[in-house]
Amino acid sequence: MEQNNEGSLAQVRHVVLVLSGKGGVGKSTITTELALALRHAGKKVGILDVDLCGPSIPRMLSVGRPEVHQCDTGWVPVYTDAQKSLALMSIGFLMEDPDEAVVWRGPKKTALIGQFVSDVAWGELDVLLVDTPPGTSDEHLAVLENLKKHKVDGAVLVTTPQAVSTGDVRREITFCKKTGVRILGIVENMSGFVCPHCSECSNIFSKGGGEELAKLTGSVFLGSVPLDPLLSASIEEGKDFAQSFPDSSTFSAISTISQTLLNSLQTD
Repeated sequence: MEQNNEGSLAQVRHVVLVLSGKGGVGKSTITTELALALRHAGKKVGILDVDLCGPSIPRMLSVGRPEVHQCDTGWVPVYTDAQKSLALMSIGFLMEDPDEAVVWRGPKKTALIGQFVSDVAWGELDVLLVDTPPGTSDEHLAVLENLKKHKVDGAVLVTTPQAVSTGDVRREITFCKKTGVRILGIVENMSGFVCPHCSECSNIFSKGGGEELAKLTGSVFLGSVPLDPLLSASIEEGKDFAQSFPDSSTFSAISTISQTLLNSLQTD
């Protein structure tokens, strides 16, 4: 039965999944930076972190391990700012020991994800970003089944430039097509390395794999984000990269991607 209270997603305008075919491509980093860029654009944003393998977003947003409170309509998300413009709910908040591996069989995982997706009191949000585990598992199906009771606008796929990574993302594209999820676009992460001294961008990996994949599959290429030591340091320290380095080319890239994504959502 669909709820119509604040505990459901009734007041959330857009729901976007962030997917990757494999781990280690910076999916959680892209989720975090997109959320911050959208907040800087004046939007109310939420992040639902359902990555059971490694719920790292609380650290990236420097919220630690807060106590999660419940209200009549479900779990209350943790707000990262006084204006309550960026809300976070992470599966990491519910784990007793942050260093403990989640060694559960599928049914237990899917039951937790089902409860987790439907029981957060988000209130009013412009965009909810859902950080999923890597791959295409039953956990993804659990997320989708529960979110689709409301609405899923689509998915952003994160890859790195190399053929190994883009090959894994092809499977993610197939997954989206089979489950009826619209692909909002592809982001190529770690696209070149920004020298911290001269700001020149060198391609230490191959380049253009994400753009090529977008062309081959008829998807939108949202843009590329370089490996930037300043961004890495901000993520490690839980700082807002956009606030610290608003003039950097890396922030410009993230900002452009978030704006393209917003335009895509608003023209639905």
